[in-house]
Amino acid sequence: MVATNFQRAVDHVLASEGGYVDHPHDPGGATNHGITRATLAQYRGREVSKADMQALSLAEATAIYRQNYWNAVRADALPGGIDFAVFDCAVNSGPRRAVLILQETLGVARDGVIGPATLGAARARDPADIVNRYCALRLAFLGRLPTLKIFGNGWRKRVESVQRNALALATSNAAAATPSQPHFPATLEITSMVNLRTILLSRPIWANLVGLASIMLSLAGLDTSGLDTAGFSESLLQVVAGGSFIASSLFQLRRRNS
Repeated sequence: MVATNFQRAVDHVLASEGGYVDHPHDPGGATNHGITRATLAQYRGREVSKADMQALSLAEATAIYRQNYWNAVRADALPGGIDFAVFDCAVNSGPRRAVLILQETLGVARDGVIGPATLGAARARDPADIVNRYCALRLAFLGRLPTLKIFGNGWRKRVESVQRNALALATSNAAAATPSQPHFPATLEITSMVNLRTILLSRPIWANLVGLASIMLSLAGLDTSGLDTAGFSESLLQVVAGGSFIASSLFQLRRRNS
């Protein structure tokens, strides 16, 4: 990635998670900004109360998201769009599960760790294709959980939202990484080259130019009576033709490499 998508990604997550919630069927218990009580206790290094949970600031929640989830799945090393999809899954189901789903998506060894093989596979394919398959596999995983009847509809809507936003991030990052196009359209550039080559290889033009030069030299007092204008113009034409061939070859080579 050229630049981190963390702030954009965490903004999406915070919008999905909301504020303080203490749902009796949520195995994570009380949460605030999507941060569970156990996660906050681990981050602070001590037990926390529900009052601590209710007082959790957005700044501290954001710091936890970066350390425990974004950095845990090496999101900064993943292509744009994929980073957000994996990060959101890590928040919802844990970093290891998020990485396992990514590795299943990519068809690489599933060890729950983002390593060179996983990163290489993620960078070698179209991010949009990976995002779409990842979200489908994530939904399949969620569909096997025992709390599906309670939270299933919310999970589905969340993953659909993640998919849309991840695809938007993938598109915007691809556009930012695309080199700017030449000032002139390629077709206009090629046409100009062809027209210039036609002019330079015109025998009448070179014959007239040599004749004009001979007249001007005569007016300047130089003897040009022995000058073979036809032969001289033909020689110039051959030189120009050779130079034109070389220039055309270099032009085509540059276009193939651009």
